[in-house]
Amino acid sequence: MSVRLERIAIVNLRLQLTLLFLVLGGVAAAVAQDWPCWRGTGHDGKIGGFIAPAEWPPVLKRQWRTSVGLGDATPALVGDRLYAFGRLDETEVVFCLDVGDGRERWRHAYQAVSVTGPAERYAGPRSSPAVAGGKVVALGVGGVLTGLDADTGELAWRHEALAAALPMFFTSMSPLVTQGLCVVHLGGKDEGLLVALELHSGKVKWQWAGEGPAYASPVPLTINGAMQVVVQTEQSLAGHAWADGRRLWQVPTSPKPGYWNSVTPVVAEATVIYSGQGTGTRAVRIESQGTGFTAREVWHQAELGTVYNTPVLKDGLLFALSDRGRYFCLDQVTGATQWISTNRVSNFGSLVDAGPVLVTSPEKSGLVMLEPSREGYRELARYPVSDTPIYAHPVVAGRRVFVRDADSVTLWMLGD
Repeated sequence: MSVRLERIAIVNLRLQLTLLFLVLGGVAAAVAQDWPCWRGTGHDGKIGGFIAPAEWPPVLKRQWRTSVGLGDATPALVGDRLYAFGRLDETEVVFCLDVGDGRERWRHAYQAVSVTGPAERYAGPRSSPAVAGGKVVALGVGGVLTGLDADTGELAWRHEALAAALPMFFTSMSPLVTQGLCVVHLGGKDEGLLVALELHSGKVKWQWAGEGPAYASPVPLTINGAMQVVVQTEQSLAGHAWADGRRLWQVPTSPKPGYWNSVTPVVAEATVIYSGQGTGTRAVRIESQGTGFTAREVWHQAELGTVYNTPVLKDGLLFALSDRGRYFCLDQVTGATQWISTNRVSNFGSLVDAGPVLVTSPEKSGLVMLEPSREGYRELARYPVSDTPIYAHPVVAGRRVFVRDADSVTLWMLGD
């Protein structure tokens, strides 16, 4: 080969590699911006790939709005599809929407369980659908667990009564779907069932019967290379073996009378942080002990707890919305209070770590963008996004913000 041809070949190779890196980078960014389940890809409330605008726009542009029925379930975003879950009359419905225009690609409906008692005002599903392995898993307010084909909406499997009882306020936990399994905690007071099902077939792999479920969701934890599932029950924080469901450790977390455990545990390597109304916030470290495990308390902040908000960890700090409706910040390592906001918003609310900002949605306050630090926070922007209270998490992907209110999903654009 001549020197000239060799140089041309080298240039072409470099161009091909550059294009490959750009394509792979685009794919990685798209995956990073997916929100396939409760609290996102990492089960930690973190969003990848968000770039804050140099100047925050005065208003958000509404791209589309689609009715998906009553409910408070956070949608799941995977690629160009958004999966929403709601109640229409006497049915629960899983929707697959096109991200670009909000049109319905498919829907799957089934008979809903009647909601009675204190939960009757909130008859729609609260559990976020989970998307993995070509399946969508949805857990209805009455404990009906459904697996669907993510592309077509065809029924793969369904369980209508894995557990005989329901919590007082009906089912609120979201399924944990990872490594080919779906883990849910079902049942009612004093009679719970933690169960793992094969994602593809819906076949029960293992189950553990014991305490009833709380209004929180299971999360994964890996210790010494072995995975566990961490569950907040009505009375305990506990770890179970991923392989067979054996209980490995537990911490008593009995709530005060009239209160309930409603906060999803936060995992940071071998440390689990949990919180409750009137009981403060605690961190325990899960350590090997002989042939088993123990949970050693690392710190306890007795004055600041959450009730309907799961905290997020960011840059060594824990940010949350207290049971008294105030933003607060704790040191992740020591639990020491860094600050508490002076303004009260709501004890219902969500926080999402979008990198440079916290995207927050306190019940009736719309969408609020905060720049947090150890010293405090600065409010960067505030946007009205709904005429009804918002209990679902905002789903942020690039300049797109998907908001699920009482009966609809709306795509708001953060700039062009």
